[in-house]
Amino acid sequence: MFATKDWLKASWYVGRGMLRPVTGAPSAAESRVKKEVPVMVPIRALGPSYRERITQHLLQLEPSDRYLRFGYAANDEQIRRYAEQLDFNRDEIFGIYNRRLELIAMAHLAFSEHPEHKHCAEFGVSVLKQARGRGFGARLFERAVMHARNEGVNMVFIHALSENTAMLKIARSAGATVRRDGSESEAYLQIPPASFDTRMAEMVGQQFAEVDYQFKKQAKQFWDFLANVQEVRSGVQHARHQSAE
Repeated sequence: MFATKDWLKASWYVGRGMLRPVTGAPSAAESRVKKEVPVMVPIRALGPSYRERITQHLLQLEPSDRYLRFGYAANDEQIRRYAEQLDFNRDEIFGIYNRRLELIAMAHLAFSEHPEHKHCAEFGVSVLKQARGRGFGARLFERAVMHARNEGVNMVFIHALSENTAMLKIARSAGATVRRDGSESEAYLQIPPASFDTRMAEMVGQQFAEVDYQFKKQAKQFWDFLANVQEVRSGVQHARHQSAE
């Protein structure tokens, strides 16, 4: 996970890059900055109003991915039931959007309801096939662990099928202990208490994700508007051509 100063530096350079046109190859200084500053992935916390988007994201998962995500071959009805039962007051849902505001990756951090395990949480993640290979799963795990720390959690669990190598790799890379029991595996990561850095990093990360979302939203509205204008123009031109005939 990034220290606060790294998040702030990344936020600054990302914002500055949005305001500067791309002209030619980057300078040596800019190349050095790109290597030093971690690429921030805008990860947004999702509330109850996004339940339908979450449902649609999960329904887009291929059968094999549904099997790995839920531990069984979940059908459409079971996925809808899962989404309907999400408790946004207790748990935390995180998402990553593409330019078209499609939810391409999401994570579910479920907090334990049992009084004896109130400092424990379970992590689950899903990434659409077209968005794989970009490290979104690992970034979502980092984000979820940071939030868990700030909420007083000291143990994060991952229950996965042993064949879910991608998920188990994320856990091992974070330092989690993985125990295999036949076809299933259990990973657990002990995390330290919250600090000023983790609280600031979560706040900055959420603000960055919100700004990114609003930029994407405005851009999508603009391009949708242009598409509608183009459609109207095409219709007018077609009508003129027919009347001329």
